[in-house]
Amino acid sequence: MPKIIVFNQVTLDGYFVDTNGDMSWAHKNDAEWNAFVADNAKGDATLLFGRITYELMAGFWPTPEAMKSMPVVADRMNDLRKVVFSRTLDQASWNNTKLVKSDMVVAIRKMKKEPGNDMVIMGSGSIVSQLTQLGLND
Repeated sequence: MPKIIVFNQVTLDGYFVDTNGDMSWAHKNDAEWNAFVADNAKGDATLLFGRITYELMAGFWPTPEAMKSMPVVADRMNDLRKVVFSRTLDQASWNNTKLVKSDMVVAIRKMKKEPGNDMVIMGSGSIVSQLTQLGLND
């Protein structure tokens, strides 16, 4: 049975971004951090996103800049199965992405019962919060 793993960087007071919406504080550029990220990118999890995080990720990982700066991570991010939950997106065009417009909780419960790899939520604070309240994050 797949587990839901939350992989987020937040400030001690619970924020993803600063007052200007910038999250560069969370981006590290040192050998230890890069090795940690690359090692975590080796898995075969399904990535779960809300619309905002999906648009940020889809706007970066398929770019030449991403392939140049973090090729191992970019390769995995582009190839892994992805699910984006959104009532407002019309389509999800990033490689290997499924758009779910229906009830997220029902879809998550169904996905957790099906055989398959673990699921990882990166960012998507509102999804993390909703699933935490329902005890669905592992």
